[in-house]
Order: sequence, then C-alpha cells, then structure tokens
Amino acid sequence: MYRHLCIYLYIDLMSAVPRASQSPTAASLNALLRRFVAPIAPPGAVDYWLSRINPRWSRLRPRARVVERRQESADAVTLVLRPPVAWKGFEPGQHVNVGVELDGSRHTRSYSLTDIPRRDRLIAITVKSVEGGTVSRHLCHDLRVGQVLDLGAAFGDLRIPSSDAPTLLMAAGSGITPMISLLRAQAAVGMPSPMTLLYWARHRDSLCFVDELRAMAARYPQFALRLVLTGDTPEHADEFAGRLDATLLPTLLPNELPQHVLACGPFGFVETAREATAGFALSFAAEAFSPPPMPADTETEHGTVDITLARSGRTVTVPRGKLLLDALEAIGIRPASGCRIGICNTCACGKQSGTTRSLHAPEPEHEPTIALKLCVNRALNDLVLDL
Repeated sequence: MYRHLCIYLYIDLMSAVPRASQSPTAASLNALLRRFVAPIAPPGAVDYWLSRINPRWSRLRPRARVVERRQESADAVTLVLRPPVAWKGFEPGQHVNVGVELDGSRHTRSYSLTDIPRRDRLIAITVKSVEGGTVSRHLCHDLRVGQVLDLGAAFGDLRIPSSDAPTLLMAAGSGITPMISLLRAQAAVGMPSPMTLLYWARHRDSLCFVDELRAMAARYPQFALRLVLTGDTPEHADEFAGRLDATLLPTLLPNELPQHVLACGPFGFVETAREATAGFALSFAAEAFSPPPMPADTETEHGTVDITLARSGRTVTVPRGKLLLDALEAIGIRPASGCRIGICNTCACGKQSGTTRSLHAPEPEHEPTIALKLCVNRALNDLVLDL
C-alpha cells in the first residue's frame, strides 16, 4: 500500500501540470500508472490512508485547509483556505461548493469566492451565520484554523461586461460576496470604467467589507458607494434607508444613465432589481441565493408518485408537490447536492421518463433530460431517474 500511495502522490503532482507542458513520455507514464494502480488500490482505500498522512490528501474529495479566519461583520466570517495543488483556480464572481461532515452526515453548500486569484493560490469565502443554518453556523462559530473542508471546482458566470459603459452592482445581504470579488478585480487594474455599488443590509453591523469599500470610493472617483439600511437610521454621507423599489432607486441614482446591471441577493430582491432597472439597463445579469417561491399546488400536484432509481433498481414513493431533493432526503436518500437553488448543477441527474415542473418554469417538462436539477424540480407523475 505504501508504494501505491507514493504512486498516487506522483500522479497528483503530475495532474497539476498542464498537459501541454508534459512531455509525451511523462504523459504516457502518468496514464500507465493510473491503469496499474486502479485495480489493486481502490480510491476509497487510498483515500483512507492518504488522510492518515495529511487530512488534505484525497483522490475522491479534494480538500482545503483553513489557514486564517477573520470576523467580517457581526454575523459573517471570512475563511482563507489553501486548496490542493491540483485545484484548477477561479475567476472573480464565481462560487465554490464546500463540504463538511457534521454528526456523521456530509453537508455541501455553495459560497462565493470573495478574493481575487493570488500568487500564493490562497482563496477566501465569506460565510454569513444563518439562523437554523447547520453548515453556516458551524463554519462561522466552530471551524478552526488547521481544519479541512471538501472543496469543489469553481463555477458561475457572473462577470463585469467588457465595455466602457458604466456598471451598476446591486447587492442585498450575502449578495455582497461575489460583488466584492468583482470590485477587487476592477480595482487591481485601476477601475477602468465607472461603477456604482448599491449595498443593502438590515443593520449597520451586518455590512461586510465597509472600510475597504469606503477606501475604494475615496481612491477612485469613478466608483460610487451607497450603503442602504432597512433597520437602522443613516448616520454617514454614503448611508441611505429603505427597501428597493421604484421610488427609492432615483434617490440612490440621481442620473439613471444607460448602464450594465448586476444583482445578487434573495430571489425577491433580484426580481425587484430587474423591474426597477428595466428602463436603463444595457444588460442585466443576476444570481439569487434563494429559490423562487413555491407556486400554489394545483389538484394535479396532490398525492404521491413513484420514483424508480435506475442505478440501484429501487422504487420509492414521495409527495407529488415536494421538491425532489427534499423528498429523497426525507426518506434517507442523499444525492450529491450543493447550492440547493438551481445554480451549481451538483444535484443534476438524468431523467429517463416522467413529467416534472421546475420552480423556474411554469410549464411541465415531459421530455427526458440528462440534467434534471433535483433541488428545483417536482414530480408531477411517476419518474425514472439515473440514481
């Protein structure tokens, strides 16, 4: 087993080298070693022994070590992580799935990467402690420097348009996390185009990155900052009060010039932002960290349906109107999952037959698909899934 572990470590190092940089001999040796080791050292067994040497080493679940934690606001913590050598990196504005084992169960959640790519390859996520949130409360209150987290590949396509036109960033609560990464990337190249950030929070002590944002606004005349509080009275020149609506927006943006708009926050905030900026938005891109509200059930969505899990040959009965991921977890089946709002595709699986309805589309979907998102779809009749 020791020799097999050494070979796996060599393969890990080689996998971090781009294929174009490998000689034909090295690439062939790498492939040969993989074929040799696979039958005699199952990945699960190798993972066990690798973790005994270093908790970050894993063939099945890449792991990152926490190297720093800092309080970002009254209810949010930034975790600085050292990813494994073979982790592929990220672009500003992207997310990453983070996994942790709690009470014998593995939980996965998606968080925005809040830094920009660094030469030392360290990455950062900022996590807000949510009431009743099992993972967020653990990360904010219990996780310590030196511990490790499972780390997925970066995903997401929220980015600043390549244009000289102004850009409006609209963030509510945790929606600031992808925005700070985008702003840091723009500041790193001198803030080349005009930008405005409208940032909502209930209370002043819940605002993240405030000192940095104010310093950025002071340094770059082309960057405007508006902090909007819904539960506190404004005390500073850059603070305002009120919830987003058509009457508040002109107060925050006296000159509604044509500009690109990016929004991130709860689903309701994103949809309000879409409507409020429709008159001047050159483009609109958004990510919501909560799903659309569940539509009222119709008579066709009452009762139960049978779901056949094609890979295991098992058939289970679940409520017709319940989201598939929730329904399967309620009976002890735990498919891979991440964001739980239809963004990361971690829970997507094939649907061989049956009718489903997505939270994001009112019309039933009858056709088979290779990527049914379990977290935002309900079964309307019996299904066959590739699980």
